[in-house]
Amino acid sequence: MIHGVHIEVILAGAYALFLVGVAAVLEWLARHSHRRSEHFRNSGFTYKHKLDVWECPTGHHLTRASTDFERRIAHYRAPAHKCNVCHCKKDCTDSDGGRELESCLDAWLQSELRRFHRGISLTLLALAVLMLAAEMFRHQEARNWIVLAGLLIPIGFAGSRYFVFFTEPKRKN
Repeated sequence: MIHGVHIEVILAGAYALFLVGVAAVLEWLARHSHRRSEHFRNSGFTYKHKLDVWECPTGHHLTRASTDFERRIAHYRAPAHKCNVCHCKKDCTDSDGGRELESCLDAWLQSELRRFHRGISLTLLALAVLMLAAEMFRHQEARNWIVLAGLLIPIGFAGSRYFVFFTEPKRKN
């Protein structure tokens, strides 16, 4: 015992905090890798939201050519006659039909990839809550409960927020 708190309670609390940290790092890494992949896929091109076009580095616009609502992807294409005479074509595309870009219609929070990573984070948080609750049943002294409840409440709150975002229905256009 350390200051009236059982050592198992301290170890369980430390491990629960470790699981929360892993879940937080996983969420951050998932968002970061998603942002990087979107950036590199469309590198050099700028999206003009008001016009719903992508602008290439030479100033030409790629307009929406088609939309796959099932996969939640929009396809943008530059006019072939502009791409074929462009001095940057050899570094940009080998297509004679003009440069094409794909853009996700969903933001990170609505994507299936987000749901996958959020599910893993939820599992880690649920494991932390389950472990802390089990320790509460094993060690029913007041000091142990104060330590465990002090961890259980914020972890449970964070898990409930993740769960709400995880279970929200997919948006349809």
